[in-house]
Amino acid sequence: MNRPKPFSMIREFHLADWFTLANAFCGMGALFSVMTYLQTQQLLHLHYACALIPAALVFDILDGRIARWRQQSSVLGRELDSLADVISFGVAPAAIAYGFGMQGLWDRIILVFFVACGVSRLARFNVTAEALSEGGDKVKYFEGTPIPTSLLLVLALWFAAAQGAVGSSELWGGKLLIGGFTLHPLVLMFAVSGSLMVSRLRIPKL
Repeated sequence: MNRPKPFSMIREFHLADWFTLANAFCGMGALFSVMTYLQTQQLLHLHYACALIPAALVFDILDGRIARWRQQSSVLGRELDSLADVISFGVAPAAIAYGFGMQGLWDRIILVFFVACGVSRLARFNVTAEALSEGGDKVKYFEGTPIPTSLLLVLALWFAAAQGAVGSSELWGGKLLIGGFTLHPLVLMFAVSGSLMVSRLRIPKL
């Protein structure tokens, strides 16, 4: 009786998958940069964190194009892509916001909501991708805004850093006390972004 070959992760990797991993590396680099900033208070590390998110997007775009160019795709690659996106466009932007000073209880709740929406958005895409492709090889539209749109939030924070608006008391919009806990109104852009990700809004895929 022929025994099935054990699954070999490395042998299953395609060229596009290495670009997907580079996306995840950028996201993790951003997280480490935020942690370094919180330890040292050297603003340069926040700039590093923000810069790594556009880099992650470049790798995210390239992995899809390479997969189509080489006509190589797999379930492993799809799962890798989702996991990398959660890190780079979900967890990392939330951590960057925290590093910028959105550290109140209400801020944290909203940032957790944002990440949860991103995870849910990717899970929904994975289970509905075949239906959304309408029998073709490519999804024709996104349902809800794609999680990489969180790059816009990071760019806004990056611009704020350039203006010196970093820290709980310096953030644009100031801060509010609600029920004895702090809310920075700027964090509401993460609430809006998360809500759009899990919406039924149809976004044509270019």
